[in-house]
Amino acid sequence: MKFPAILKIAMSALIAACALGSCREGIESRRAGDARPSASEPRKEPVSRKDAFFGLHFDLHPQKNDTELGLETSEDNIRDLLRRVKPDFVQYDCKGHAGYTGYPAKVGWLSPGIVRDSLAVWRKVTKEEKVKLFIHYSGVWDSKAVEEHPEWARIDADGRRDPNATSVFGPYADELLIPQLKEVTSAYDLDGVWADGECWAAELDYSPAALQAWRKETGYADAPRVNTDPRWLEWKMFNRRAFERYLCHWIDSLHAFNPGLELTSNWMYTSFSPQPVTAKLDFLSGDYSPSLSVDRARVEARYLASTGMPWDLMAWGFDKGKDLFWALKPAEQIKQEAAVVLMQGGGFQIYHTPTRSGRVLEDIIRQESEAADFCRRRQAASHKSTTVPQVAILNSAETLFDKCDRVYAGGGYPFEALEGVLHALLELHYSVDILTEHQIQHRLKDFPLVVIPDSHKLSPDFKQALTAYAREGGSLFLFGDKSARLFESILGVRLDGGPEEVTAELNSESGIANANGAWQKVVLTSARAAGYRYPTRDWTKEGDVAATVNRVGRGKVAAVYGPLASVYFRAHHPFHRAFIGKITRELFPSPAYEVDGPPTLDTALRRTRDGMLSLHLLNTANRPAPDRFNFTDFIPALRDIGIRMRVPARPRRVTWVPDGGRLEWAWKDGVLAVKIPELPIHGVLVVE
Repeated sequence: MKFPAILKIAMSALIAACALGSCREGIESRRAGDARPSASEPRKEPVSRKDAFFGLHFDLHPQKNDTELGLETSEDNIRDLLRRVKPDFVQYDCKGHAGYTGYPAKVGWLSPGIVRDSLAVWRKVTKEEKVKLFIHYSGVWDSKAVEEHPEWARIDADGRRDPNATSVFGPYADELLIPQLKEVTSAYDLDGVWADGECWAAELDYSPAALQAWRKETGYADAPRVNTDPRWLEWKMFNRRAFERYLCHWIDSLHAFNPGLELTSNWMYTSFSPQPVTAKLDFLSGDYSPSLSVDRARVEARYLASTGMPWDLMAWGFDKGKDLFWALKPAEQIKQEAAVVLMQGGGFQIYHTPTRSGRVLEDIIRQESEAADFCRRRQAASHKSTTVPQVAILNSAETLFDKCDRVYAGGGYPFEALEGVLHALLELHYSVDILTEHQIQHRLKDFPLVVIPDSHKLSPDFKQALTAYAREGGSLFLFGDKSARLFESILGVRLDGGPEEVTAELNSESGIANANGAWQKVVLTSARAAGYRYPTRDWTKEGDVAATVNRVGRGKVAAVYGPLASVYFRAHHPFHRAFIGKITRELFPSPAYEVDGPPTLDTALRRTRDGMLSLHLLNTANRPAPDRFNFTDFIPALRDIGIRMRVPARPRRVTWVPDGGRLEWAWKDGVLAVKIPELPIHGVLVVE
């Protein structure tokens, strides 16, 4: 958010006084210590996964046509990697989506191309270096298992056998997955499993076992085949419960076999599956898009940070341009991705593939070493930090589960409205959390502003809780005609008919910009118009109300009656941001901090693990845009960032992590004023 002129003048005066000496004792600088041990300092003990901060992931997805697996896997190569990068853990290849193992399995089908047992070499060196070793293992997606056992396959609505996905209703888990995981974890004394190809690969299942279970549970003679069937949501939720039972079964079986194993299922209990954590996973994890990396991580990190579980996100260390093959990302690009995760308190890992023969290339080691150094220098100020609630965006499970026609919302499911609102608020410099209903309902009062992006379905209890939140002093901001219709009783308007597809030019204090789509006409009753839309760019002619603000009890509710959230995602027009910003300032006039900086600056207000107030700043400038600009090695630094933070007592110390040099700051009347001279990628302002 931009400073009002008076705030800029006040801050300048404070900084000037500090520079002249009247506040000289307030000027502090400190270099953050590097949390990463030097190469001469061996790690004392392995780090538990729940406490792990930085890791590496390597998978090969062994194939039937491999010929040299393990040929160049060497202790020297692995030791060089581990000593230079110093990860807390490594996840190495075991079994990929094709279903072949990369180790000499006795259970299941091993790739015929195994020349040397790579997993044994990795286990030997990781033990010596006291680094935990996990395996990458593909669960539901197992093409070889389906080939060998067609009866294990998931069946689609047309009766066709899925060539890749196994049925969670069948014997696959008991006859292959669990025995195979018991074999490999015990044979190699592994520390845990990172299971891939799970919730995001599961599909609605019409196999005989699934249909039998459906009939037994519901009494229906048949299952819905199309989404127009009134039982469609019931059918989808039946499949979702079945996946969770499958997951709980194999997780519980492995824990019973070896309680020390640390286990997770890739993308489960993330924004793709926003439900309470039921399976006894030891941590949550997901590998976000290789191309839309910064933007997808912005969503996933904020959601995972709200789960209360240990978590990490995995960056792909490579990407590809349109119609091209994979290429390594420059280290600067990985650092920018990592910072998105660090500023929400999570762990970070990088995914690469060794050569088919098992060698980790020097270019990969160099990239990962640079990224590790960047992360470690921020670890003390970032890892396991907790949010200071400001703005909450709802990722509605009710809406998602109703709208998504897969088991879970992986595979490129569009979160356009959610991401559009998130981007606008971040560009306005708000600290934003993303939560689903079960996470936020009991703590609505913690957040001064709650935002609902285009949600067409909410439970009666949750709607009642949101209404009470507004009446008791909270601020509620609704986007889209469907969200507005759910709360018509408190909007202070009468909805006139239904939404209509129209040409819409949305006027803001910065200018007018197109926002075509479905807009709902409204007639004002007690609400005040907060913005207008016009059929052409000539805003001097009569327009229609586009947004309103209404006082409800001690609080306020605002609504935008059209698709502005998804429009912003698709265009990112600054005039639309100004439209959103004006309403947001009215709903939330006194945030905990204000920033004078460009829209390419993300911020997050947190408390460090030991309780110190901290403000994370991330430079998102020049982040890659897929198909045209997939790679970047240059992130232009942001300069002279002004910050005003409400801090009741005069700070004992204000420091910049990791290495910002001298910071000018001053405190007066409960306001801390700070000037950040330069932000290359990411830094943390820590107030003690």
